[in-house]
This record gives sequence, structure tokens and C-alpha cells, in this order.
Amino acid sequence: MTTLQFFGYLSAIVNIVALIPYIRDILKGKTKPERASWFIWTILGIIAFLSQLAKGATNSLWLVGASVFGAFVIAVLSLRYGTGGFTKRDKISLSIAGLGILLWFFTKEASLALYITILVNSVGSYLTTIKAFTHPNSETLSTWILATFSGIFSALSVGKLSFILLIYPLYVVIANFLVVIAILLGKRVKNRHLA
Repeated sequence: MTTLQFFGYLSAIVNIVALIPYIRDILKGKTKPERASWFIWTILGIIAFLSQLAKGATNSLWLVGASVFGAFVIAVLSLRYGTGGFTKRDKISLSIAGLGILLWFFTKEASLALYITILVNSVGSYLTTIKAFTHPNSETLSTWILATFSGIFSALSVGKLSFILLIYPLYVVIANFLVVIAILLGKRVKNRHLA
């Protein structure tokens, strides 16, 4: 096994391990996933996987594959245990995600699909980041920390300075780290109000 393969596998393993406390907390009623975010991430994860594959990604695909699996599981659980509905903003985001799939299908341009995926994925991240700040106890901090490290390991698995192959893993790092910050800041604000 090469070092790049090791980081690719490690990225997927950490991503899956990150789901364990999240699913546990969902079933306990502590964590309440934002429904639209998880459905957006499932759809967009599929687009990211296919576009990265088309651009030659190998070891870094483990993160994307594990992310799609995890997002799908959480999306299904969010139907019963989650918060938020399908607001106009959520429907627009999901429609744009579908448009990304169509653009990739018709243009056969994986780079365009990947950029659209990251842009729309940011909407899902925004929804969860806002919820994490306003309701910090409704998210599992350890999951978001582990997901951040999973993105770092995925970026390390690329093995070369290729913008198109690095952009998605680096986006994953930034998006997950912003949720971590939102949770911590939200808890700080909440504790100040209680004091």
C-alpha cells in the first residue's frame, strides 16, 4: 500500500467513524440534522464522486464515496429525527443540484459539474452552520471535527498539486471546520446568556 492509498483509506475510515456518534445522538434525540442539508449533500456527493472520477481521481475518491454513503444514511434518518422543512430556499438548492447533474450529463464537462456541486453544497453547509450556531446542542461536535480531518487526509491522498483534484477535499475541510466553529461560538453565546 502506498502512502497516498493509506491517506485515501484513512480519509474514508475517519469519515465513517465520524458517523457513529452522530447517528447515536440522532437516535437519542440529541442531534437534529437539518433535512435539506443532508439531501443536498447526498445528491451533490454523487455529482462530486462522478466528476472527480471523470477527472482522474483515485485515492481521494474514498472520502467522497464514504461521504455519499453517510449523507444518505443521515438524510433518511432526518426524515424522522431532523429539523427544518423544505422551504423555498431548500427547494431552490435542490433544484440547482439537479441542474448540476443535467449540466454534467449534457456537457460531459466534469469540472463545471464539480464547481456547481461545491457552490450548491455551500448552501447546504450554510443551512447547517446557521443551525449549529443558533442551536449548538443540536449537533455532534466530534462528528464535525472528525469530518474536518477526513477532508485533510483526502487532500493528502491526491499526491500532486492539481487544483481540480484538491478543490473538493479542501472544500470539505473548510465547510466542516466552519460548522465546528459555529457550534463552539454558539455554545459560548448560549453560556453567556445563561450566566
